Amino acid sequence: MIVDELENAAQYYSLGTGIEKALRYLQDTDFSQVMPGRYDIDGDAVYALVQEYDSKPKSEGFWEAHHTYLDVQYVAYGAEHMGYRPVKGMEANPYDAEKDFYTLEGEGEFYMLRAGYFTILKPQDAHMPGMAIDAPRSIKKVVVKVQV
Repeated sequence: MIVDELENAAQYYSLGTGIEKALRYLQDTDFSQVMPGRYDIDGDAVYALVQEYDSKPKSEGFWEAHHTYLDVQYVAYGAEHMGYRPVKGMEANPYDAEKDFYTLEGEGEFYMLRAGYFTILKPQDAHMPGMAIDAPRSIKKVVVKVQV
């Protein structure tokens, strides 16, 4: 798991061409002008999901992880708590290969992800996105899926 400001994104280009494409897309796009939806960057290998939602209480959250894609999550506006814990040691529920998604049971730590920051979450990183910091608030987030 990596967390940093988007202005430092170039430091992570060496992690792979997919991550570089994802970070360049985030740097080059004015998300105030982008509607929610899917945007292909490199077909199914790298694509962005632009989302708008209200953060929710941790009691409504769940741990998730993926096998086929890593996430580069970027907050365009707002702020949320993001849960993190290594998948190892957690109890995994059945994997949905079509959605590249499964939930997990366990406890983890939370950090703040605010506007202008991104996080890179690899398949070994369980995460719980969209959690309210103190009260629900509006979030615009971009999740770039990068095939591994």
